[in-house]
Amino acid sequence: MSKVMLITGASRGIGAATARLAAQQGYQVCISYRQQQETAERLVQEIEREGGRALAVAADVADEAQVVRLFEALDQKFGRLDVLVNNAGMLEQQMRLEDMDAARLARVFAVNVTGSFICAREAVKRMSRRHGGDGGAIVNVSSVASRLGAPGEYVDYAAAKGAIDSMTLGLAKEVAAEGIRVNAVRPGVIHTDIHASGGEPNRVERVKASVPMGRGGEAEEVARAILWLCGDEASYVSAALLDVTGGR
Repeated sequence: MSKVMLITGASRGIGAATARLAAQQGYQVCISYRQQQETAERLVQEIEREGGRALAVAADVADEAQVVRLFEALDQKFGRLDVLVNNAGMLEQQMRLEDMDAARLARVFAVNVTGSFICAREAVKRMSRRHGGDGGAIVNVSSVASRLGAPGEYVDYAAAKGAIDSMTLGLAKEVAAEGIRVNAVRPGVIHTDIHASGGEPNRVERVKASVPMGRGGEAEEVARAILWLCGDEASYVSAALLDVTGGR
């Protein structure tokens, strides 16, 4: 039986690229989305046209009840889970910390931190040998911002991704003996739509000069790192924070 991968926030960008590559490598794929239903369903149709098996489920990862329903839908469709890719994330308009209010911070941390924790919780319940599972892998999508800090732009987002780094390290050690590997990728400046939501659609072009390789990355380049961490070639890799940054 082919393995099952759940990718949160996968209607576009890094998540969609990961779903395509996973399907090409033989995974059955479940993707979640918050608002982009049409885009998510097109991705499912694309995967199925190529002979794969996929499911799209609406779920706001900031809402615990919706996360639980997401995993229940996965159980019903596939009956197992082998890999979780905690990809869902968001940022708000570029802003200095002194101008941020508590409501913004709550939104940023609810999606980027709490959502990832709850998804990891549900995945561990299904994959851990302690709970009768067969083991598996969790890959958290962090960001190079966690070590650069994103000053003047997204200090809150950077801090949220710092929390994901810490969760990756702690959870990896917590479940290692139960057959689950936990790692993170930390993308740098990547050509995705997330920059537009922060108010600067062309941000990659502005900052690419700070990247030693002299360019922004592509979503597919991050996806390849994610798939490597998920697979057997990374069988002795856990608690790793893998930068995909062009050397930045």
